[in-house]
Amino acid sequence: MDIKPANNFLQTLIADDLRSGRVQEVVTRFPPEPNGYLHVGHAKSICLNFGLAERFGGRCNLRFDDTNPEKESQEFIESIQADVRWLGYQWAGEVRYASSYFQQFYDWAVHLVRNGDAYVCELNAEQAREYRGTLTEPGRNSPYRERSVEDNLDLLTRMRAGEFDEGSKVLRAKIDMAAPNMNLRDPILYRIRKAAHHQTGSEWAIYPTYDFAHGQEDAIEGVTHSICTLEFEDHRPLYDWFIEHLPVPSRPRQYEFGRLNLNYTVTSKRKLKQLVDEGVVDGWDDPRMPTIAGMRRRGFTPAAIRTFCDMIGVTRSDGVVDVAMLEHAIRDDRNENAPRALCVLHPLKLVLTDLAPDHRQVLTAPAHPTREDLGSRELPFTRELYIDADDFREEANKKYKRLVLGKRVRLRNACVVEATEVVKDTAGNITEVHAVTIPDTFGEDPADGIKPKGVIQWVSASAGRRATVRLYDRLFTHEAPDRGDNAFMDFLNPDSLKVVTDAWIEPSLADAAPEQGFQFEREGYFVADRYQHTPEQPVFNRTIGLRDTWNAGGGDQA
Repeated sequence: MDIKPANNFLQTLIADDLRSGRVQEVVTRFPPEPNGYLHVGHAKSICLNFGLAERFGGRCNLRFDDTNPEKESQEFIESIQADVRWLGYQWAGEVRYASSYFQQFYDWAVHLVRNGDAYVCELNAEQAREYRGTLTEPGRNSPYRERSVEDNLDLLTRMRAGEFDEGSKVLRAKIDMAAPNMNLRDPILYRIRKAAHHQTGSEWAIYPTYDFAHGQEDAIEGVTHSICTLEFEDHRPLYDWFIEHLPVPSRPRQYEFGRLNLNYTVTSKRKLKQLVDEGVVDGWDDPRMPTIAGMRRRGFTPAAIRTFCDMIGVTRSDGVVDVAMLEHAIRDDRNENAPRALCVLHPLKLVLTDLAPDHRQVLTAPAHPTREDLGSRELPFTRELYIDADDFREEANKKYKRLVLGKRVRLRNACVVEATEVVKDTAGNITEVHAVTIPDTFGEDPADGIKPKGVIQWVSASAGRRATVRLYDRLFTHEAPDRGDNAFMDFLNPDSLKVVTDAWIEPSLADAAPEQGFQFEREGYFVADRYQHTPEQPVFNRTIGLRDTWNAGGGDQA
């Protein structure tokens, strides 16, 4: 096959394996545990494993490492499949499960016992820690290590049958309690867990550990390159030990790469679950969450996420990536592809007093300034409009480029207007601004040469639609909220969500499809909520602001 030049060390390794004939076809796998929703770090792993298979004309399996039934659920299984599809990938064949191989794992455990390579141990957790030793001191052999093969087989069979209590016995590999690598100090292969499994029901009373299942799953499936994050590097000798001591049908190899760590972000599943359980966020797919489902609901796109994963590359070492790189990829994608629209977040009525009360004309505006293929949209233009309250002042200095009493401004995609007076309530608050239109300024400068100060957005007060707009921002204010001694909950951003219930949008936005994204001109990028947006009650989520304001010392707020 024609092998493309490599962009990272994994591509180089695989290309060399193909050229040398070590492998004939590339087979990778994405093996999540179904104990939570996938996050941005998993997105990198998905793009890497599926991307490597695509690049070399191979295949990638989706396999659930479902060896811990107490923390797993069908909800997580379904969400993970949806995430992989949304990112634009399709796995080879049917979805695979570690639980499908439970009988084979057990048979191989029996094989290890028969060969004197595994034994049943009755040390409790505290005793096991004591016997294990430390990084500087070797461990000690368990007093149960020299049991006969017959006794171990009998005890393992009875464990399998559910005769013993949880925690009373485990099956351990017999390797080396003095090994410098702690993972080789007689690791646990099976634990007693009397918990029903979402795939196998109550068939099993013992479950394999991830370390025991991982490599054997790869071997069963013919995986050629088992790509793991760097924390599994110390587990590789154990991975290889099992492959060497079992009659597996193939010999996969494990390779490690640096995981994705983003600043201002928490990706620990335990901590993400805490955010959900304590009601800090509205669920695993809250748009502030770093989950793939949350990013999707916020309006991130698969293309932008894949671009980001390409930008950060694949390395052999861990590091911290600036979340601004992800935000840059989102802005670039949305700037290029998002249709433009008008939205007023803080409405203030603007009355064009020189127009008739029933005045209505339909203006045509491009959907995108450079993308003719996106077409155009119609904007009803009426006597009464809404502008943003921040876009008007009775008095202002020359730096203020919006509407000022006695001054001019251009209404986006419409004409130039000049403010003439204000209407106030009894408390002195401005309730209306009155203005007149400057003749012949639709698409033209004023004939008198007095140019407007700036351009502002607007929406027809009679033809526009009221909408709820959620202004999302980063969930944490600290760049490393969960590293070191930091208590990550102490750094929650109190301004991570602001809800505007009386925003006004141009009428066509009410018919936007769920998950359809737009640039609200001068405000940022937004998306119609995938669950709650309807034509009758439009709901939009802010994806991201037009520019990064965090580096200037504040949130990304409109």
